[in-house]
Amino acid sequence: MYRFSRSIYRELAPRIGKADGVAERTAARQEVLEACEGTMRRLAIDRRYFARPARTLFSEIRDHFPLAEQVSVFMVVERNVNLALEHLEQLPAQTGLDGRPRSCQASTRKGTPCQREPLPGRDYCPSHKHLEELEALDGAIAV
Repeated sequence: MYRFSRSIYRELAPRIGKADGVAERTAARQEVLEACEGTMRRLAIDRRYFARPARTLFSEIRDHFPLAEQVSVFMVVERNVNLALEHLEQLPAQTGLDGRPRSCQASTRKGTPCQREPLPGRDYCPSHKHLEELEALDGAIAV
């Protein structure tokens, strides 16, 4: 995922608006880089609950670009986020980004991570699937 965030940054860095000083320009570049990396990290870890990653990233970085560049910045962000999503879709379903098998997100009574394999397309194993249902209910109540 590192390569996708860096690809976005490399394409957008020359377009960052002219700041008054070197320190401000460096700070703006750093904020754009951190936003790109944060979006890709969240996309890799929690993509099921990340509804519009391209729009989110664009809204975080748009203030650093002149108005005339806004459309092209969004196009760069959207293209690279879609490439990242395609890459994630091609990964085997039961392995994480590091190549290790996925494990249940719950903890045991002893406080250790559950070692069972989660259900396909889920975050929890059959023993802990009730936790996912509770999260869905909490989300519905909050809305």
